[in-house]
Amino acid sequence: NESRNGLVFEFALLTGMRPEEYLGLQWKDIDFERFTAQVRRALVRHRGKWSFEQTKTAKSNRTISLPKPLVKKLKSHKIAQNIKRLEKGVIWNDYDLVFCCREGTPLEMQNLTYRYFRPILEKAKLTRIRLYDLRHTHATLLLIDGINPKIVAERLGHSSVVLTLDTYSHVIPTMQKETAEKLERMFYETKANNVIPLRKRKTGTQ
Repeated sequence: NESRNGLVFEFALLTGMRPEEYLGLQWKDIDFERFTAQVRRALVRHRGKWSFEQTKTAKSNRTISLPKPLVKKLKSHKIAQNIKRLEKGVIWNDYDLVFCCREGTPLEMQNLTYRYFRPILEKAKLTRIRLYDLRHTHATLLLIDGINPKIVAERLGHSSVVLTLDTYSHVIPTMQKETAEKLERMFYETKANNVIPLRKRKTGTQ
């Protein structure tokens, strides 16, 4: 995380954003008081040119809650970026990007992957993965930890919970196993004199 652009990868892992979303993120999208980031646009490259475009779907426009330590790092990152902007003077390109090149221009996904992300993976002796796989890791970890799939779907910007569960169906067996273990603790590991209250179902359809 201390390497150049390490914060980009940490942000990707902890938000579940698509690469084109966090590479198009601007400082006005970060709310330091509420600890949130708002996804409003995507950075798209085509034939050597780049542009800000609409997100993938309507659901992709969303607000994501951020861990407080991550927001603290973003504040430090902004201060460092402002110093660099003053040093560059007129050659700084002011696109208000949270993550950018040395002169303020957008980062290119291919360069980010091969120059910075791959070396980190190799140094840590981790399997070679894509930047996009940080999004998948984010979702998988949340689902395994028992986070409501609806919340996960909202963070990912999926059109429905069904899409989320279909995409991460490989996680379901693990979730089922953990559910069984929780039931075991609830019903079988209680003391003999501990009575579990049962709720009476109300009459009528539910």
